[in-house]
Amino acid sequence: MLKTIIKGATIAAIVSMGSTAYAGGHAKAWTLDSENSKVAFGSIKKEKVGEIHSFETISGTVSAKGEVSIDIDLASVQTNIDIRNERMIEHVFKGAATANLSATVDMEEIAHMEAGAMSIVDVEGVLSFLGQSIEVETEMFVARIADDKAVVTTNDMIFIGSEDVGINDGVTKLMELAKLPGITRTSPVTLRLVFNTK
Repeated sequence: MLKTIIKGATIAAIVSMGSTAYAGGHAKAWTLDSENSKVAFGSIKKEKVGEIHSFETISGTVSAKGEVSIDIDLASVQTNIDIRNERMIEHVFKGAATANLSATVDMEEIAHMEAGAMSIVDVEGVLSFLGQSIEVETEMFVARIADDKAVVTTNDMIFIGSEDVGINDGVTKLMELAKLPGITRTSPVTLRLVFNTK
């Protein structure tokens, strides 16, 4: 679940910054607009009850050299049930503060998108999560809505299994604590990421 969430975030940053970084022939640094960005994921319990969750605090930058860094505050997970938030932080994320995805992008290579242009791009990155370094890749849709603003979203529905990122035991613990017959081990993830520059 986390792998794909953060994977998408980094890909989004790469695409956004790369596509708008060379305005006027000069590289610019870009910053994630946290207030207007969202990382959400879903789950199903009792076989038929669907729920939507998200992370309330995400941040990210892309330097003028194309160095990408995206952070998700794991303690900001919002499941709309306080005790479940606490249990996810303790048992799923194991008290870790953040997850990070880093990558490097050739800014000049994709610097020619004009305002109003849209594109689909594949980019690779490395996820650092719970002591693991995981190579990741996904496809994202980017729209440059102004010279100083870009919006990136998931191009297709993304699904990720808890076992893929080493949180399967944590999900089992959640199920036991809540006395549930089952929680899905594969979750859909969606991204809406907005980046600005000055």
